[in-house]
Amino acid sequence: MDLLQLRYFQTLARMEHMTKAAEQLHIAQPSLSKTISRLEKSLGVPLFDRQGKQIRLNPFGKAFLCRVNRVFTELEEANRELLDMAGLENGVVHLGTTTTRLLPDLISAFLSQYPHVNIRLLQFPTKEIQHHLVNGEINFCISSPPLHQPGICCNPLLTEDIYLAVPTKHPLANRDQINLCEVASDKFISLTADYALRDLTIEFCNRAGFIPNIAFECNDAEVIFDMVKLGLGTAFIPAHWWKENNSNLPVKLKIREPVCERVIGLNWVETRYLSTAAQTFRTFATDYFDS
Repeated sequence: MDLLQLRYFQTLARMEHMTKAAEQLHIAQPSLSKTISRLEKSLGVPLFDRQGKQIRLNPFGKAFLCRVNRVFTELEEANRELLDMAGLENGVVHLGTTTTRLLPDLISAFLSQYPHVNIRLLQFPTKEIQHHLVNGEINFCISSPPLHQPGICCNPLLTEDIYLAVPTKHPLANRDQINLCEVASDKFISLTADYALRDLTIEFCNRAGFIPNIAFECNDAEVIFDMVKLGLGTAFIPAHWWKENNSNLPVKLKIREPVCERVIGLNWVETRYLSTAAQTFRTFATDYFDS
């Protein structure tokens, strides 16, 4: 058994198609087939179920794939660690987030002190971001709620209020604050279902004694603001969204009851190697919001 066999197996397991896997690996299909057969012979069990041209990973293969993925993850981390020790890279931090609106000030402040570090920022829906973190595609993710899962560490960064945005002609627009139950009959404009903020705001409504009538859905904050301004509905807006939208805004109402707020956290995998640049970013981000 060698690394080449494992890499071939990993690719075939992902694609479950001999011809396509061979094309991706830039080898002939018979060569791939022979390599997999030798691997299965050395292990003493078949890794795939074969039915004509169909090939499917079997229970032995699924168990073996989990171990193989760990092997390559460890090798990639070892490579990053050695490069970091040898000073062969200036430093790259791969950062995933569910919203980019919180980050420009943080990243600007960090880069002003550490201009040699590169930040690679990727945005994902809440329900996808943990997958990218666990798979090692990103060093950290900034999410709300924080990821409370075995093997994942989290530093809470901040707790922010969530306000209600209403049109200027709304019956409650002349108020500074309201109880959420007062808008129980409103139409709501919401983020799509793959964002955790939507679930959280539905929970707020449930605590206030009603199920929100979600009339419109989108995943763009600017569009939500525009729809509220046009009088198409009411929307929950996190505090930091307001900071970027300072002209021609809808009316901002503080919610008195129930308490409407969310926690935003910085998450990373506990056992994964973090470069000096990544460790520096983690410390900086935590201190930045503490101050």
